[in-house]
Amino acid sequence: MNPYPLGLQLDGLRVLVVGGGAVATRRVPALLDAGADVVLVSPHITPALRAHVDAGRLTWRARRFEPADVDDVWLVHVAVNDPEAGRAISEATAARRIFTVRADDRHAATAWTPAVTRHGPVTVAVLAGGDPVRAVAVRDAIGERLSAGGLDTAGAEPRRGTVALVGSGPGDPELLTVRGRRLLSAADVVVVDRLAAGLLLDELRPEVELVDASKIPYGPSAAQEEINRVLVDRAKAGKFVVRLKGGDPYVFGRGGEEVLACAEAGVPVTVVPGVTSAIAVPSAAGIPVTHRGVAHEFTVVSGHLAPEHPESLVDWPALARLRGTVCVLMGLKNLPAIAAVLQAHGRAPETPVAVVQEGTTRDQRAVRATLATVAEAAKEAALRPPAVIVIGPVVDALNTPSDAPPPAAPHTPSDAPPPAAPHTPS
Repeated sequence: MNPYPLGLQLDGLRVLVVGGGAVATRRVPALLDAGADVVLVSPHITPALRAHVDAGRLTWRARRFEPADVDDVWLVHVAVNDPEAGRAISEATAARRIFTVRADDRHAATAWTPAVTRHGPVTVAVLAGGDPVRAVAVRDAIGERLSAGGLDTAGAEPRRGTVALVGSGPGDPELLTVRGRRLLSAADVVVVDRLAAGLLLDELRPEVELVDASKIPYGPSAAQEEINRVLVDRAKAGKFVVRLKGGDPYVFGRGGEEVLACAEAGVPVTVVPGVTSAIAVPSAAGIPVTHRGVAHEFTVVSGHLAPEHPESLVDWPALARLRGTVCVLMGLKNLPAIAAVLQAHGRAPETPVAVVQEGTTRDQRAVRATLATVAEAAKEAALRPPAVIVIGPVVDALNTPSDAPPPAAPHTPSDAPPPAAPHTPS
């Protein structure tokens, strides 16, 4: 028989899960996300389930199932691979007319759990005649198209007259978050940074208005004011505006200033975090910013102002006294002065340093040296911005440098010419 598809509103309703293994570990988070009052019955549970218990998110009865467990229950999940136990539970639930999911025997169940993919407010559930393999295959195909923006879900979420600040990550377009890609595919206007992942622009719909923020004239201060004006004006004209930024909007990205400008104008704003280059770029070069027994802290600072600059807010002498990792963004021009001030205030000249140019992209390059030699090494290698400077013993922690760029994305074959710079899209 064909099932009758239904979405259950479980907020505040009791749901019983019998079993504490892998199946329960997979099913419980979705039940909790639906607001269910989850009761777990099992002599033993996984560490992941115990974490939910310790946090007070569910109730655990550390024993085997008893028929009284189904009292006051709206739904039961049988998450044990034991047909005899499953039959006993089904008998108890059938007597009380409670729908029951059976992980051990889908044919004996009175309810099936569909394969699900979630994209913001849109939830797609797939049932394939009780065949979980086929359901997952169809679910994955739909999810891939949703993630890539191939299916239009614009009507599923009110966006007109709003702004989304979307962090595009350190450069590789595949590091854009799923939510960021979904919102970008729905944009009417895209205001793009110079450091945003430029290949994403090639995927925009033809009718999208592209505003190149890197070309706005009159200097940095006036440029930011003009960007704020564009965001507000386009949103007030009823457009959905995506401000596409490199890295994360709130990590040296002036995202806070843009949020304040929109708030003052009464324009709703959504902020979508991005993968920050402070962590991703070292990782792409084989450098963990923390490593057990090597560094238990890391500090991210801006190096766009020289250490001696009167407007610099960085306490470089304090950084020199730290034992952890220091990641410097926008500091390539001031690298000689940064290296000198850190050594002057206590950092050992032999401290390992790496400078990674255009991390996660096909133009990634890295130079490894010491604090005493890194400025000259970077100059000899003719490194150019954007670059991340990593200072500390983590540079040598793995001894498996990955200085080569990642493989080209599927839509940029290796024999194709380099893509245009992000600020000069075709």
